[in-house]
Amino acid sequence: MKREEPVITRNEEDYLKTMLNMILSGENVATNSLASRLNVAPPSVTSMVKKLMGKGLITYQKYGAIYFTASGEKVAISLTRRHRLWEVFLSQTLNFSWDEVHEVAEELEHVKSEKLMSRLDKFLGFPKFDPHGDRIPSVDLVFFPVKEAALIDISLGQSCQFSAVRDDSSKFLRDLNKIGLKLGMELKILSNGTHTINLKCSNSLEIKIPIDWAKKIYVTKI
Repeated sequence: MKREEPVITRNEEDYLKTMLNMILSGENVATNSLASRLNVAPPSVTSMVKKLMGKGLITYQKYGAIYFTASGEKVAISLTRRHRLWEVFLSQTLNFSWDEVHEVAEELEHVKSEKLMSRLDKFLGFPKFDPHGDRIPSVDLVFFPVKEAALIDISLGQSCQFSAVRDDSSKFLRDLNKIGLKLGMELKILSNGTHTINLKCSNSLEIKIPIDWAKKIYVTKI
């Protein structure tokens, strides 16, 4: 007899997608770190973890790390794929700016029609990246490999290309807009300070950015 798939609520989906984003950023997923990411109290996370375990979506031992099961990972990657495809659609077709697409895509990602997503993917020309430079999983829910590094890890004098951000909050993206930093721009590290990094951009603009920003800006070496 075929086992029925568990019914997963929107809130549960949000937890799973946040877990995946943390893993993709190289973070360990535990109750406290997940609570910090979601800006909720640790007891709320503990309660949700029990629900997700009961549905066979994660594994967890008290005070330990939280891991996906195969089915939990599938749900998280599928959500991420839908979210990022919708972001491309909003950006390319409806002319939303990159600091506007995330919030709207948060609503659209919960539409589960595979037929719709397949047609959307084809309509968009099978994009590989969303407007923030994040990889879009394939229809088989596989992330293709990419060699990127945080700007903070780039050596002095090294040239690189701005390829992605790891913070798609509207405020951070608007801050980047204000100083003229855009995806695809060539950057060169001029100097490293205690609190700031000096950059020269491909448009000859020289700018200073906070160290915290350099942890969120990802680049490919040239």
